[in-house]
Amino acid sequence: MKRLWVALAAFIVSCFVFAGTPSAVRADTTEPPATTAQLEQRVKDLEAYVNNGARVDEATSKIATSGPGHNGFMMICAALVLFMTLPGLALFYGGLVRSKNVLSIMAQCMGIAGVVTLLWWAFGYSVAFSHGSAILGGFSNMFLAGVGSAPNTDYSVWVGQNTFSMYQLMFAIITPALIVGAIAERVQYKALMLFVVGWMVLVYFPLAHMVWGADGLMNGIWNKDASIKAIDFAGGTVVHMSSGWSALVLALIVGKRKGFGTEHFAPHSLVLTMIGTGMLWVGWYGFNAGSAVAADAIASQAFMTTTLAAAIAGLSWAAVEWIVRDKPTVLGFCSGIVGGLVVITPAAGFVTANGAILIGVLAGVVPFYACSTLKNALGYDDALDTFGVHAVGGTLGAFVTGLLATKDANPNLAGDNMKAIMEGNMLWLEQLKAMGVTLVLSLVGTAILGYAIKVTIGLRPSAENEEAGLDVSDHGERGYHLTEV
Repeated sequence: MKRLWVALAAFIVSCFVFAGTPSAVRADTTEPPATTAQLEQRVKDLEAYVNNGARVDEATSKIATSGPGHNGFMMICAALVLFMTLPGLALFYGGLVRSKNVLSIMAQCMGIAGVVTLLWWAFGYSVAFSHGSAILGGFSNMFLAGVGSAPNTDYSVWVGQNTFSMYQLMFAIITPALIVGAIAERVQYKALMLFVVGWMVLVYFPLAHMVWGADGLMNGIWNKDASIKAIDFAGGTVVHMSSGWSALVLALIVGKRKGFGTEHFAPHSLVLTMIGTGMLWVGWYGFNAGSAVAADAIASQAFMTTTLAAAIAGLSWAAVEWIVRDKPTVLGFCSGIVGGLVVITPAAGFVTANGAILIGVLAGVVPFYACSTLKNALGYDDALDTFGVHAVGGTLGAFVTGLLATKDANPNLAGDNMKAIMEGNMLWLEQLKAMGVTLVLSLVGTAILGYAIKVTIGLRPSAENEEAGLDVSDHGERGYHLTEV
């Protein structure tokens, strides 16, 4: 009994001793009360965070290195842009081809995602977004060296550079995937993967740096030394013009599908195409609103204009189709929606709601005639209308951005870099210059690569494999049994 009482007493004493220890530790680490000046600085820092402005003092900021709200928004936007390719574009294109080639489209999209990610990690992000020349960035961020959670203040004050780099990776993935539509059903897999590697190096990385890089040749908003004071909010030139015009050149080099002009190449599943269209529309909010690189007022503006343009373009395309062909089709609605998303892309954060409505009408009418009248007149085999929607739509969007952009939608247009251009109403001319550079780079780069691959490993499968379908010849699989379609 005596031992029991001794043990109980020891336990009680230890409880008091250890209970006091944490409070002593807390007392030692408590900061002294903030001074009035420090409190004022913290309030200003908080205001800057909410308004997406510059930090008051990076060294003493009490907000995390990457502002959690803006950073979280951009991670969601990055996922949405990936969602555009996988599964959005894969389903959109997959539904438009014949059943014997549906898996080949999906494999091409997945393969491009892997190949481009590898290039991005190795050197792509560095040459696109680090400081270098006006044409190409440097190699300071090779293998994503130095790309951590601290922001790259060339592009955002509150978003971690690792998040920003992954967001831009998703753009790099979908751009060459768009090209697939023009040469669908007739290019062997190994040739396409080799083409994508070369195209990213010769076309995409330099163009992304020239338009969006901090010291890029055509970055009118942020580079005071830019030779061309053009603007491209989310990729009219970088994504849609480059892929669309390259797609046409590659389609001409590859040649027409076996049976083109004599056989009817009907889509095997417009249900898949419609589902893919919906996914593209949803993902496009990450594409356009996310290009503000913050959850701020400009992102909200881009969200609104994207919605308006897509809806009105889908309606406009179907209306023209109804007038010309006596029936509005599901494919027409899908094509119009995507056309509206394409045309609004370079303008999304620079135009008002009224500007977006006008863009929607143009996006429904002009690409419709490009995909029907122009295509039939010239006789080229653009299998899934990549040229008609993305090249024509992207070119149209880049130009009308120069006509409709206003500081009322984006106050950055009133900044020192753009003030003279905007006051002189000369933005449309700068846009033409940027469009010219994009055209030359895309056409020449694609021609060099296309012919080089054609004369070495060859672009097309054999006639027997093309007839059997690329699902079997390239991948040894079937997405559909012949009795199912």
